[in-house]
Amino acid sequence: MNSTSIDAINRVQTAQLNTLSPRQRLDDVLENLPTPGSQLSENQQTEPSAGELVEPIQRINEVMRERGIEFEISENSSQIIARVVDRDSGDVIRQIPAEEVIRIAEQLQDMRGRFVSLEA
Repeated sequence: MNSTSIDAINRVQTAQLNTLSPRQRLDDVLENLPTPGSQLSENQQTEPSAGELVEPIQRINEVMRERGIEFEISENSSQIIARVVDRDSGDVIRQIPAEEVIRIAEQLQDMRGRFVSLEA
């Protein structure tokens, strides 16, 4: 589609929106929102799953381990963890995100949905 066609479509859509009341525009937008779990468009890329990341992370680790940097996927949250490791002793110098942050995130994940009281 060329830019002239896109401009014409945008003008028509804008003209249609201007004839609607604010409430009608809001209702129109809400009706056209994607359902949870659906994709916004065909071209939108989804996040890779933890399983899809295992092999690339292994290849990265092969190269970066000699520099004292390691990557890992958290088993519980599927979050990528980066570590700076002392090459001689193997001790972790720094971890991102920190172990405490990972534990807090896991606890918050377990508590999700329990924060809101159903009683008024």
